[in-house]
Amino acid sequence: MTPLTPIAPIALTMGEPAGIGAEIALKSWQMRSRRKLPTFFLIDDPDRLRALARKLKLDIPVKEIQSPEAADKTFDEALPVLAEPLVAKVKPGVPNVANAPCVMRSIERAVQFALEGRAGAVVTNPIHKATLHQGGFDFPGHTEFLGHLAGTKDAPVMMLASPELRVVLASVHLSLREATQNLTASAIEHVARVTNDALKRDFAIAQPRIWVAGLNPHAGEAGAMGSEEATIIAPAIARLKSEGLHIEGPKPPDTLFTKDARGHYDVALCMYHDQGLIPLKTIGFDQGVNITLGLSFVRTSPDHGTAFDIAGQGVARPDSLCTAILTAAQMHTARTANDESAAR
Repeated sequence: MTPLTPIAPIALTMGEPAGIGAEIALKSWQMRSRRKLPTFFLIDDPDRLRALARKLKLDIPVKEIQSPEAADKTFDEALPVLAEPLVAKVKPGVPNVANAPCVMRSIERAVQFALEGRAGAVVTNPIHKATLHQGGFDFPGHTEFLGHLAGTKDAPVMMLASPELRVVLASVHLSLREATQNLTASAIEHVARVTNDALKRDFAIAQPRIWVAGLNPHAGEAGAMGSEEATIIAPAIARLKSEGLHIEGPKPPDTLFTKDARGHYDVALCMYHDQGLIPLKTIGFDQGVNITLGLSFVRTSPDHGTAFDIAGQGVARPDSLCTAILTAAQMHTARTANDESAAR
């Protein structure tokens, strides 16, 4: 990745208040020097953050700011927070639908700051989709909501990345049955094109190498275990190759993620959610980052959920959030350099 350079402060969203988002945000600020984190601010409830810091015996000052521009002056001495007051008291591990509008507003405000250039990137804390859906959230997840807020014409693409592996998904928040039934060549081609462009623009990879997973065991084994490789996946790969993409497959999924195989590609294009996320989280859970490709701004997130089972106990690790913040800054730097070079 491109070395980190100063950018506008990064906007962090609150995520599900009953989860570990606030705790890992506080701890990320505490690790700012050790991890060499860029300036960030959190859109959250300052009073509940102070109460949580006291409860967990974290010596972390919280300072309310009035604008993203004020974060730089505050960051060295305290965690800068733009106030988004909660309407209901938070009980760790127990989500409350009354706070769902606050969670959504936190995301909306962060995106608006990014679109205005007042935030260098958006880093989202984990949400609890079921609670948000009860509160009127009409999207399968973060990725789709961010695409809506950004006004993208084409669907954004979810990438999961760790130091040893990147994966993108032909289908995201669908059941396994729906994912296999709805698999199309056009979906594979869209994901590959967006990923190829993003690896060039946001990761400074001049010629991205994409390997495509098969859907079935042994990539169908010449039709003996399924026909989707021959009828859907291979034709899509052929068309993408004709466009100049460095893309190979379909590859047997059971050997695609070995250490030797990973050295031959920059990203694995997987056919469904767990095909990509199981190896990614197994290989690099604590450093996994969720990245949305195809947006007009950079967005990352820690690659874990709300962790209700440990919320409020002080044991949550901020590693993935710290990595998400660093990755966002590095992507912004690479994108800026690429765009400036293209404009010359």
